[in-house]
Amino acid sequence: MTSIYDFTCKTSKGQAKTLKDYAGKVLLIVNTASKCGLTPQFEGLEALHDRYAAKGLAILGFPCNQFGHQDPGSDAEILEFCQLKYDVKFPMFAKIEVNGAGADPLYRYLKKEAPGLLGSEAIKWNFTKFLVDREGNVVERFAPTDTPESIEKKIVALLG
Repeated sequence: MTSIYDFTCKTSKGQAKTLKDYAGKVLLIVNTASKCGLTPQFEGLEALHDRYAAKGLAILGFPCNQFGHQDPGSDAEILEFCQLKYDVKFPMFAKIEVNGAGADPLYRYLKKEAPGLLGSEAIKWNFTKFLVDREGNVVERFAPTDTPESIEKKIVALLG
């Protein structure tokens, strides 16, 4: 795989979704969790979605249960939680692994394209974020503690 658009992921409702559908958009790809101290970031992510979706931003949420077992529910339960608690309208995908032998191919690609601190590819925790430009290039990786609000200017710059 040589492009982010070569990947197909399973939605939270079990349907295959090709990332080609997001070609020409700025993407913010986030591994999420519903029982984490950082879970309130859903509010900021949804605010970004509300403000910039019409201008070409797509936020893609990928639940992950690898960090402290903080997303133990089923895909349907996670989606319901996100919609009821945070009014999430951006796409949520099926639960995946982001590290180890079972890491989702999309995340293997993202980690190679934008390694973390000191070149580490491992995802350190929930709410690690990857910013992708309109051409499908992985531009930057953000730490879990980088809030959606703190990266808004970088998103706006890519939206043009």
